[in-house]
Amino acid sequence: MSQQTLIAPPPPRRPDGLDAGSQALAEALRSSFAIIKIVMVVLVAVFLLSGFFTVGPQEKAILLRFGRPVGEGEKALLGAGAHWAFPYPIDEVVRVPITELQQVRSSVGWFAQTPEQEALGQEPPAGPSLNPAVDSYALTADGNIVHVRATLSYRIQDPIRYVFGFLNASNAIQSALDNALLSTAARFTVDDLLTRDRLGFQEAVRRRVEQLIAAHDLGIVVEQCSVVSRPPRQVTQAFQNVIAAGQNRDRLLNEARSEASQTLSRAEADAAGRLETARAERSRLIASVRSDAETFQRLRPLFEANPALFTQQWLVETMNRALPHVQEKILLSARDDGHTRELRLLLNRELPKPKTETTR
Repeated sequence: MSQQTLIAPPPPRRPDGLDAGSQALAEALRSSFAIIKIVMVVLVAVFLLSGFFTVGPQEKAILLRFGRPVGEGEKALLGAGAHWAFPYPIDEVVRVPITELQQVRSSVGWFAQTPEQEALGQEPPAGPSLNPAVDSYALTADGNIVHVRATLSYRIQDPIRYVFGFLNASNAIQSALDNALLSTAARFTVDDLLTRDRLGFQEAVRRRVEQLIAAHDLGIVVEQCSVVSRPPRQVTQAFQNVIAAGQNRDRLLNEARSEASQTLSRAEADAAGRLETARAERSRLIASVRSDAETFQRLRPLFEANPALFTQQWLVETMNRALPHVQEKILLSARDDGHTRELRLLLNRELPKPKTETTR
């Protein structure tokens, strides 16, 4: 019996000429492409939706496209509300707080202090002498050493200039504050800077900062500048003694000025009283003289008519004033022939008896 080899017949072909494996592969590819298209559409939608952003009421935003601002001047600033931009890296949004106060602090003339010590109000040990390698300081106009520091509060006025005018505007403001602090300290004496004119020193620092900011056009407005100054820690007690002596001197001077003021007030009041009395006396004397003059003018014709009568009358008035306690007064007038008159008095040698109840 002869052996015959059995060969399987080839699979039937579809009318489009594809076998079953190719058909399955084609369907799988079509399904994959459909899923990829859906995923791509979703990704594009998410990509586009991620470009929405909001700007707060207290800030402005600048839209950068490939690193350059979109728009010029005020048009480049986006106000409060919702906005859209291409997602990064095409667009970039830079937010600028325009109403929030920003702060920079200058410790260019202050001693070394850790943040923990500063927060707790503690100072490091003073040591026997000041070490310039560790502690900073400022020089005054009279060659003394002091410690000064300042805190500047500012508000951004020109966001475009603030963001694009400098690589780091905050560092530029910090440098301006350092410059103002040291240069102003060099124009004040140590007494003025520490005690007598501390507010004047603070205002001078602020004016210098504003001048530097205006000169460099930093795009900010200074709201407040506070300055703290103190003597070196190594000589704090000596400065306190000087301050105490100065306060005692001021107290004594104030007391002396007060006493001088009171003395002058009393003297002025006394002088005013004396002047008023003198004016009243002058007025009275003038009135008296005027009255005497009027009386004289009125009596002059009568005197010229009978001088002896007026002479006798004035003599009687004079005697009354000179001898007010004499009860009996006798006036002897001169005789017509020029001789003196003779007066004889009969006096009783017996003293008068005192009156009693029976003799009354």
